[in-house]
Amino acid sequence: MTKTFRHSAGFGKRMEHWIVGRMLKEGLDVYLPLVDDDAIDAVIRRLDGTFTTVQIKARSRTVVARNAGLFAAIPHELRDNYWFIFYSEGMDMTWIMTSQEFIAEAAQNKNGVNKGKRSIWFNGNRKNKESGEREDYCKPQFQQYVATDFSRLNAPYPAS
Repeated sequence: MTKTFRHSAGFGKRMEHWIVGRMLKEGLDVYLPLVDDDAIDAVIRRLDGTFTTVQIKARSRTVVARNAGLFAAIPHELRDNYWFIFYSEGMDMTWIMTSQEFIAEAAQNKNGVNKGKRSIWFNGNRKNKESGEREDYCKPQFQQYVATDFSRLNAPYPAS
C-alpha cells in the first residue's frame, strides 16, 4: 500500500484515538474535547474524582532512522495538573510526564523559527552486538517515564 499525504497527515489523530482506546480498556474515564485549541487532547477523571488534562504526541515508524523518540518544536509553558503522553511507534514505547517534568527534561530552542519551543529526544541508537544491526533504545535518564499502563495518571500529581 502506498502511503499518501492524507495517510501521514491523519497519523496523529489515529494515534490519539488508539491511546485513548488503551486508556478506556484500563478503565479510565476519558473525555475528548471537540476542539484542540489549547493543546488538550483528553480530559481524565481520576479515581479521586478530580480531573486532569493530557496532551498526546506520537511518532510514526516511518520517521527518519534514529529519530524514533524525537519530539520537537512543542510550544509549552508550565501548567498545573497537565500531562504529556509520548508514543513512539517505531520503538513501541510510551513515556508519561507531567508538565513540570517535560520542562525540566526538554531542551528549549534559543533562536530560529522555533525559538521558545521545546524538544525532547528519548532515544539513542547503537549497534546490536549480536545482530550487528543499528537499534534504538531508551536513554537511561528517561527510563523513569516509560509506561506500560496509564496508572501514573491516577497517582497524586507531583507538587511543583
